[in-house]
Amino acid sequence: MIPARIIGQAICSVKDGMYEGEKLLLVRPENPDGSSAGGSFLAVDAVQAGLGDLVLVIDEGGSARQILDKSSMGTIRTVIAAVIDNISLGE
Repeated sequence: MIPARIIGQAICSVKDGMYEGEKLLLVRPENPDGSSAGGSFLAVDAVQAGLGDLVLVIDEGGSARQILDKSSMGTIRTVIAAVIDNISLGE
């Protein structure tokens, strides 16, 4: 699971049928202190996240397909599974 910030949305005129009706968002991984933790990538939105939201991303195909209830098909790998309200670090 990866904490990430929503930085954009992808609009696709042609896409695989597996993605029909799915919102694709551009996410950038973040460290708990808010600094960037890597390059951006696309994820399917399962929680109605929006621009600027801090989210929890699952980057593993089997889990992503189960969350989206598309277990019989295999092209979706990355999904936004939660909107993060707060991150608290212990001492």
